Amino acid sequence: MAANPQPALSGFARALIQHGRLSEADALACTAQASDGTNAFILEVATRGLMSTAAIARFAADTFGYPLLDIAAFDKSMFASDAVDRKLMQKHQVLALAKRQNRVTLVIADPSNMRALDEIRFQTGMQLDLVIAEADKLKRIADAQNESTEQTLKELTGDEFDMDLLKDDAPSESKEEDTSDVDDAPVVKFIQKVLIDAINEGASDIHFEPYEKYYRIRVRTDGVLREIAQPPLVLKEKIAARIKVISRLDISEKRIPQDGRMKLVLSKNKAIDFRVSTLPTLHGEKIVMRILDPSSAMLGIDALGYEPDQKKALMEAIERPYGMILVTGPTGSGKTVSLYTCLNLLNKAGVNISTAEDPAEINLPGINQVNVNEKAGLTFSAALRSFLRQDPDVIMVGEIRDLDTAEISVKAAQTGHLVLSTLHTNDAPTTLERLKNMGVAPFNIASSVILITAQRLARRLCSCKKPVDIPLEALLEAGFSPDELDGSWQPYGPGGCDRCKGSGYKGRVGIYQVMPISEEIAHIIMTGGNSMDIAAQAESEGVRDLRKSGLLKVKQGMTSLEEVLATTNE
Repeated sequence: MAANPQPALSGFARALIQHGRLSEADALACTAQASDGTNAFILEVATRGLMSTAAIARFAADTFGYPLLDIAAFDKSMFASDAVDRKLMQKHQVLALAKRQNRVTLVIADPSNMRALDEIRFQTGMQLDLVIAEADKLKRIADAQNESTEQTLKELTGDEFDMDLLKDDAPSESKEEDTSDVDDAPVVKFIQKVLIDAINEGASDIHFEPYEKYYRIRVRTDGVLREIAQPPLVLKEKIAARIKVISRLDISEKRIPQDGRMKLVLSKNKAIDFRVSTLPTLHGEKIVMRILDPSSAMLGIDALGYEPDQKKALMEAIERPYGMILVTGPTGSGKTVSLYTCLNLLNKAGVNISTAEDPAEINLPGINQVNVNEKAGLTFSAALRSFLRQDPDVIMVGEIRDLDTAEISVKAAQTGHLVLSTLHTNDAPTTLERLKNMGVAPFNIASSVILITAQRLARRLCSCKKPVDIPLEALLEAGFSPDELDGSWQPYGPGGCDRCKGSGYKGRVGIYQVMPISEEIAHIIMTGGNSMDIAAQAESEGVRDLRKSGLLKVKQGMTSLEEVLATTNE
């Protein structure tokens, strides 16, 4: 009968035997007993009292020529825990001490473990500088870090979420790579909780931001960024990879920005889309997710904050069969929601509507939406030319960025189409001057543009608002006329309650300057007048500028004077 085969000795065991520190019989016995993990052989030798872990570490340093380190003397926050994958460090019982350029300083107990070193080199793509530590101390710290990470995730996620909500709509061929690392259940659960909490809070954007020493997540609610979590730094790669997988992005590409979309299914009748943007930074990929709620376009024009006279002017403009309506304001001022609210009013069975956007943010059934793709040659101007061959009634252009797009839009407005678009200018009068500066002929501007809306979003006071006393001089300086300060109204300021999380504000309200293009304004355009001339004429026609519209919201108790001054800074 054949004898049982002897276990293969590791390089470290053979070194101990060759230097007379361990007998072959003891080495074989320890190897046979320690077949269940990295460093188990060293710990088994110490457990049997053959050598202490300190003596083994000194032997490893002397024999293999690496520095010896007392790992227990280091603060755990000093470790470069994001340099090597957490599971890989746990598997091989190693720690990443530091990372600089393309080199990682790795703490290890058994430097002869070439399998571990090769796997780590392959995963990181970096060169390794080894230092030796005692196996028992290394195991305690590695286990503690892993438990800390798992506990932090458990505290951040809870157990109340269904992980099937996150839908990965990517085609199967995009998953040829091994994505086991991004299917880590706690990470999936954590991302889902962040998304659901952001939706429930009414946030517009979620920021995942890696830094050298920490990782943070912030959400923008009512225009203000607020930190909501600091997950363990070691998870930054997993979080980024998971988001990229479900957004149809290339998880192996970390050197260039990428854009994608993903969906969170909340119920059979409710789903929220996210526009995802990645950006390589010094310490990893920053990811920003824009929350796109289609229901925001269904709120109706009354919910947006237009005053009765402004609403009347806008409704008259969109009911016209042709002409151009422009919405202007900075990024995040609600231009897209305003345009889609108008499109929703126009979206009828007998109306052909086409939109060109970069990208389409809100999906509306019944509207033909096109995503601009400049790399493929599908620019705004190319899409517009194609639209004009598709028998359109209404055309929406996401943004007029250049002369070519502006001229095609103007021609479409002059030839029987209603055109809606946006520009990035400060107010309505300067929009006309911007078109002139682009190179559009004054006559074409005057004969095509029928209305311009400039807008901002101000935070709406919560129901916990409280009366405030504001000096008369401050009110006059803000723009109130003496006639308005007759004591018939009371200014309010933010209070603080659980509903608004102590901020005093809940939701936002639009502040608008709605300027129809009258014959007098058209004459100023054609005779070479500037934006100041246009603004003076608009004011004489009863058009309120953004500041006066904001002050009206203060009189109505919708927002605070401080918010209006910050939003309509002049």
